[in-house]
Amino acid sequence: MFYHVKDLQFNARVSKPDPAFATLLLEQFGGANGELAAALRYFGQAFGARNPFPDKYDLLMDIATEEFSHLEIVGATIQMLLQGINGDLKKAAEESEIMQLLDGKKAKEEFIHKAIVAPQLLVSSGGGPAYTNSQGVPWSASYINGDCNGDLTVDLRSDMAAESRAKITYEYLLQFTDDPYVKETLNFLMTREVAHFQMFEAALDSIQPNFPPGVLQSDPRYSNLYFNMSSGADIRGAWNEGESSQLGETWQFIEDPVSYVLQTNGLLDVEPTGTSRTLQGVDEIDKSLSLQRSEEINMAVPIGEQSWSEHADGLQKKSNGKGSHTKKK
Repeated sequence: MFYHVKDLQFNARVSKPDPAFATLLLEQFGGANGELAAALRYFGQAFGARNPFPDKYDLLMDIATEEFSHLEIVGATIQMLLQGINGDLKKAAEESEIMQLLDGKKAKEEFIHKAIVAPQLLVSSGGGPAYTNSQGVPWSASYINGDCNGDLTVDLRSDMAAESRAKITYEYLLQFTDDPYVKETLNFLMTREVAHFQMFEAALDSIQPNFPPGVLQSDPRYSNLYFNMSSGADIRGAWNEGESSQLGETWQFIEDPVSYVLQTNGLLDVEPTGTSRTLQGVDEIDKSLSLQRSEEINMAVPIGEQSWSEHADGLQKKSNGKGSHTKKK
């Protein structure tokens, strides 16, 4: 259930119209890394977490709802930056004041192409925000369909990446406006991306084990091999020497991948090296973790009659004489 409050979460303001920046800001309204994408991404992920991970369901729904609030803030800011355009365009029987301010066809073309690179603001939405990116490309569910994997250890990592992309987009946008009020709004929105990143990171850490993502473990014969697949100066670092970050295995630097592949019968004859993990141990973990994850979900979501809302359960239990149900606050 959604309830709309007619005040913004953050009191967005602008000091003057700026159609050019309004166009750039469309990226965070209907772009791939914008607020609409974020809201629907977390909203979609939440459904699968409802019963097996009710705490994560709460987190995802809270942040999804806040992202809708941020979409409203971005839309309101765009609308304020385009103030005057809609009314001016209503002068359909005469040339609008916007065009009268420009001297000649060349100036008009420069205005359209340089300042208003999203033409829908003039010819379609009449100066209101549209569900497009800054180039006028319509918003697409393809931006987020790959982010709802049904495994929280995967989804939460995707969410952390999404917050990172949104944060850097706001960081870039801040360089293209001199309006102190708009900067204030963008700084708030950018900061909330940082906050959400940490929330998702904490949620991921609360699911143990969470590496590798999913259930099945990695093959110890190949999990610590680094293939030197490019010629030239070879750079060594924490990604190809020392211990790996998650499994604690010693990286094996394969200096000549072609020879290595030929010598190992296409990697079929490789034995685990630099790791204490074994194929048998991996198989045992695969089986035990599969059973654990399956039981967690099956116990939380038993087959049979179900109701989504807690108060509905409570009413049913009360009518059946099984006691009352107190909704979690």
